[in-house]
Amino acid sequence: MQIIRDTDAIIPEPCVATIGFFDGVHIGHRYLIQQVKEIAAIKGLRSALVTFPVHPRKVMHSDYRLELLTTPDEKINLLADTGVDYCLMLDFTPEISSLTALKFMERLLKERFQVKCLVIGYDHRFGHNRSEGFEDYVSYGQSIGIEVVRAIAYTDDIETNDAQKITVSSSLIRKLLHQGDVDLAARCLGYEYFLDGTVVGGYQVGRKIGFPTANLSVDNPDKLIPADGVYAVWVTFDGKTYMGMLNIGVRPTIDNGSNRTIEVNILHFHSDIYDKFIRLTFVKRTRPELKFDSIEELIEELHKDAKEVEAILS
Repeated sequence: MQIIRDTDAIIPEPCVATIGFFDGVHIGHRYLIQQVKEIAAIKGLRSALVTFPVHPRKVMHSDYRLELLTTPDEKINLLADTGVDYCLMLDFTPEISSLTALKFMERLLKERFQVKCLVIGYDHRFGHNRSEGFEDYVSYGQSIGIEVVRAIAYTDDIETNDAQKITVSSSLIRKLLHQGDVDLAARCLGYEYFLDGTVVGGYQVGRKIGFPTANLSVDNPDKLIPADGVYAVWVTFDGKTYMGMLNIGVRPTIDNGSNRTIEVNILHFHSDIYDKFIRLTFVKRTRPELKFDSIEELIEELHKDAKEVEAILS
């Protein structure tokens, strides 16, 4: 996949494209991208994605905080795995936000990005007038030489543990992660959710009670942190992967106040890994964070947690 940020330096070949932020690059996104690739192959054109390094809502409202499923670099890596030809990066600006859909299609899609065919997601809207819809885009496209195609919606709904059907979206996945449903979120994403960061020094309370932990400082402050609780995770660093028991929360048993930490006990591992870059990959939440009456009760529960985590990961 070729990433094009400056069309003055690199002019893409004529292409079939779709537009989106693609946060998480979940299975619904991949279904749309596959359609773009198939149409491009039929037409003998390149396949392309028009996306944004910063969410448009963040540009328009600087105090808005969208909890990201993927950082910009993570998103690009996941998009590259789809096999699309071009990732066309568009810096969203107030000036671009003021363009009508017609001007957006003409100035950006046609003239800058060489889009010959635009594939529209079933609920996608763009341009200053958000009331415009698919039929308007078709009409505008006819007037400037861009074919507009409606994408087939992703309909293979995911079934929850209680047999409820859910429709995949980035907002739904954020909701699941906030609930600690990381295993269901993984089914919607098509991969297990992960956090990247650096191991930093902590209070070393875990070491004193027999469960030394690595404290993670997440690289990107906008990355979504799942719900508080204990999780079975994979811990990857230096090219190796280990079983991990992760706790997210405020450690109420030791009166940690409101300081929320992300601490992982790497099972059967006893070396210091301060300053290491690590990845935590979420498999399942085993329980919520609890306050125990004593340190002894906490230690007893941690032994049970470790056995459960190892059973899950084994």
